[in-house]
Amino acid sequence: MRTVLICDDEPIIRMSLKKRLQELGFDEIMECGDGEAAVKTALARMPDMVMLDVAMPKLDGISAAREIRKKLKIPILLLTACYDQETVRKAKEAGVAALLTKPFRDQDLWPAIELAFAHASEVEELKEEVEDLKESIETRKVIERAKGVLMQRQALTEPEAFRKMQKLAMDKRKSMRQIAEAILLTE
Repeated sequence: MRTVLICDDEPIIRMSLKKRLQELGFDEIMECGDGEAAVKTALARMPDMVMLDVAMPKLDGISAAREIRKKLKIPILLLTACYDQETVRKAKEAGVAALLTKPFRDQDLWPAIELAFAHASEVEELKEEVEDLKESIETRKVIERAKGVLMQRQALTEPEAFRKMQKLAMDKRKSMRQIAEAILLTE
């Protein structure tokens, strides 16, 4: 089930967009008319995607996108009549996945949506990879420090200290990081 939130202060645009999105297979289409309502609705209902007009009352679309992206990692499409460099720059900084200029053609909508979903998925995968790499680096640092402690305490060579930690990990059925952290606690 695909869900989308449309936020535009012009009801006629929302109605037209809703009809087109239903044709594209969206099951639930939520609507609102200002940026503050967009943020509240998105955080409460958690749609799969949000489409925001740039120029809206109470909170502009880029600011609303920024607020939504702080909590939800979903694709956001901006609808705008103006596409100057500053708007594009701000949209990129806010984490917007795509920008459609009004009046947009029906044939532009589906590719923008598909690319936005693909882009959002790719970004999340890259973020997960970065987190995994950070964790690996942190684990290596802990293991290296523990190895140094063993080398100093027990006059072991680096390979001997590493093998000792490996054996402890296997014997105690713990990870190398857990063994390294235990060694560092006894320091």
